[in-house]
Amino acid sequence: MWFLVFTILFSSCDITIARVKYRGGDWYNDPSIIPNLAREINKRTTINAASNQRVITPIDPDLFSCPFIFLTGHGDIQLSDVEIECLRNYLLKGGFLYADDDYGMDKAFRREMAKVFPGLELVELPFSHPIYHCFYDFQTGPPKIHEHNNKPPRGYGLFYKGRLVVYYTYESNVSDGWADPDVHKDPEEIREKAFKMGINIVVYAMAY
Repeated sequence: MWFLVFTILFSSCDITIARVKYRGGDWYNDPSIIPNLAREINKRTTINAASNQRVITPIDPDLFSCPFIFLTGHGDIQLSDVEIECLRNYLLKGGFLYADDDYGMDKAFRREMAKVFPGLELVELPFSHPIYHCFYDFQTGPPKIHEHNNKPPRGYGLFYKGRLVVYYTYESNVSDGWADPDVHKDPEEIREKAFKMGINIVVYAMAY
């Protein structure tokens, strides 16, 4: 299992952050976010992250060579039955999915995850969960990067046999804070919170 391998090799592991391509929404938005996050991972940790994002679909045979995949967007997400099955197998065999609601994908994402794992529910993670403390310390869960509906940021997880296989941020917009500074014009302190949370997510996925 990948999570066991990366626990052993954590002092010098390589990773390519793959972005999930899907039908129905803007899976491609903010192309600078993964390269920027990779740069910060390489500066601050012993993980060696590839500087360019990899784009992958759930039915791509190379999916199983990617221990960490990322999904974001603003609207609909449509996965075929074959894609659902492939994504389920990927997660069962040790893969990790981080999804960040860029505002507007919540309903569709929850619907598709219910197909991936029938009978399992996304549950809000307690602030004590290691994903909030494994590298940087977040005492109150995911940071608020962008305001949309005046709701607090939330972090949810799907667990399979006790292992967190999907982490999902809602009303937080963590990945927007990774974009080039002129894209969203976020203050530096906000972007710093976003990078720290992103690093925590990757570190957790690789070490736990």
